[in-house]
Amino acid sequence: MKQDVEAMTMMTETRSTMRFNWRLQMRAVFRLVLWSTLMAGPAVAQGKLQPMDVFNLEYAHSPQISPDGQWVVYARESFDVMTDRSYSNLWLVRADGTDQRPLTTGKYLDREPRWSPDGKRLAYVSNRDGSPQIYVRWMDNSQTYPITHVQEPPSGISWSPDGSMLAFTKLVPAPALTIGNQPAPPPGAQWAPPAKYTDKLVFRFDGVGELPTGFTHIFVVPSEGGTARQLSNGNFNYGAAGFGATPAAWAPDGQALVVAARRRADAELRMLENDLFEISVKDGTTRQLTDRIGPDTDPAMSPDGKLIAYTGYDDRKVGYQNTLLWLMNRDGTGKRAVSTKLDNSVGDPVWSADGKSIYLQFDEHGNTRVALMALDGSYKVVAKDLGTGGSAYGGGTYSVARDGSLALTVSTPSIPGDIATVRLGVQKTITGINADVLGDKTIGQVEEIWWNSSKDQRKIEGWIIKPPGFDPAKKYPFIIEIHGGPFANYGDRFDVEKQLMAAAGYVVLYTNPRGSTSYGEEFGNLIHHAYPGDDFYDLNSGVDAVIAKGYVDDKNLFVTGGSGGGVLTAWMIGHTTRFRAALAFYPVINWYSFSLTADMAPMSVSNWFPGFPWDNLQNYESRSLLSVVKNVKTPTLIMTGEEDFRTPMSESEQYYKALKMLGVETVLVRVPGESHGIRNRPSHWMGKMTTLTGWFDQHRTQTP
Repeated sequence: MKQDVEAMTMMTETRSTMRFNWRLQMRAVFRLVLWSTLMAGPAVAQGKLQPMDVFNLEYAHSPQISPDGQWVVYARESFDVMTDRSYSNLWLVRADGTDQRPLTTGKYLDREPRWSPDGKRLAYVSNRDGSPQIYVRWMDNSQTYPITHVQEPPSGISWSPDGSMLAFTKLVPAPALTIGNQPAPPPGAQWAPPAKYTDKLVFRFDGVGELPTGFTHIFVVPSEGGTARQLSNGNFNYGAAGFGATPAAWAPDGQALVVAARRRADAELRMLENDLFEISVKDGTTRQLTDRIGPDTDPAMSPDGKLIAYTGYDDRKVGYQNTLLWLMNRDGTGKRAVSTKLDNSVGDPVWSADGKSIYLQFDEHGNTRVALMALDGSYKVVAKDLGTGGSAYGGGTYSVARDGSLALTVSTPSIPGDIATVRLGVQKTITGINADVLGDKTIGQVEEIWWNSSKDQRKIEGWIIKPPGFDPAKKYPFIIEIHGGPFANYGDRFDVEKQLMAAAGYVVLYTNPRGSTSYGEEFGNLIHHAYPGDDFYDLNSGVDAVIAKGYVDDKNLFVTGGSGGGVLTAWMIGHTTRFRAALAFYPVINWYSFSLTADMAPMSVSNWFPGFPWDNLQNYESRSLLSVVKNVKTPTLIMTGEEDFRTPMSESEQYYKALKMLGVETVLVRVPGESHGIRNRPSHWMGKMTTLTGWFDQHRTQTP
């Protein structure tokens, strides 16, 4: 009887899997047909983007091209309306865009796919058995096996050159700090949770929460499974600049790893500081390779093992400076900067197979690109339009095959996030994962615009999104949306939040004022020790430039932005009353309190300000939003996540109460469980957008 039940159960599960796979195949066919139609020419639109489309849109991440350049595997993020969570599965597609299919399914987080050197296996991290572990899949027969059984999540995985091992980073826990010997509760007693002790400068981090005690270290594990072996030791963080894992670089002979680590005694005070170390795989012997003050990261070993490429800079204690590509000999000698001919930051170096050049990623005028750079610093752009999906911020990822073919995530004003390949110099988008969502919708058309700042006539770049069905003879309400950072950039990338503003009937301007990256180091550093400040003129001139086009109702102007954009929103309404309403998402209001409470407080004091608040009171107060709050007459809503440790809730509460006591119409919105950005839960992300349009609609005047 037991065997019969098991057999019936297996048959039911098999049929269920077949039905599920059939639905996936039919959905993939439907997407492909719609995508082909979109690529072939304009479609007849039947609607606009709606807030619920937050749950429908999907995004591609982590594209990994196979060593022979024939296949691409990527992580595909989706959102479930019933559980209000995001999930990701792995998908496989030929490099020419054919034969796309899922490798994993289910409501799990499958991420960090990495091909083995021979292309026969695929490693990835997944939580499908509960806690995150490293899995290996044999591509010829689909057999999959978890090769780790660790208690803490692994990340930053990388294959050894011969495919026999994988390196990864994970936390090594340490006992929590306690002081005194409090008696234990008697059996059956229900005492309150114990007090939390810390002696760390940074004990909470945005998106992580309360930091666990311990340090991150480098491990290796046999690629067929076994016991993970710890290589690094000590009370230092390895493989991490801040709190994100950086994969270790293997030596070609597999005998050593090069990894970034924060081993200085004052590491807590120097958040950007880390050096490169070589670690013996045999016995963990460690040798330091760099020792300057500044970040050294992204190590990549040349194919012959003689050179190490990496990125970093000598920290001048300024707000922004270019991250450069560097080369050094294997023993740490002969260090030299390579990318000095490119006046922008670079990252993610990958050696070409012949060892004569290095691929790297950089932003230029709001567009993320991949360049192939020779060892003398000359370069050519080989890919463009990289994006993270769903946001106008710069970013994206790429990978390189042995023959020089590339796979990358792409985003354009009409593509939320897809996979492209570059083969023989030709870039081609090979997926269309949102064609089913966008196939019957009209999205806002995006137009690039440049203007001169009224401050000093500097050229400022921006982009206008027009409402679907735009009529230049009409007058539209207007929103200027300001990016955060402040050292970041917007660009010609799809942005679901701004598209929803346009779908609600607004002309939207987003822009890169002074301090934005991708326009060179001098432009990015114009706001050093002077932010917020003259960026007001860049932004205000942008509003004037769009009004001059004739289709904006200058009686219905609105301003918004998040993080640094929230800072500048409050700065704008502290200097002008031209806006009918404002919405500041998770702003910094009081730099004094921010520099003593935020997770990035050490960097703020060291790089954004000339020193401690009590020693530089005038500088802090002159840049505080409280210094201009008495000028504010604009109805203002402030919205922040209750678990935002980057710009803590106390900042928003200060501004809200100041406005309230000054008699300004204001609303404070606190979002439970959300960190910086308000995107942990799809419903909260959607609520962020509906709150914005609701607040601005409430304050619009109706004009004939």
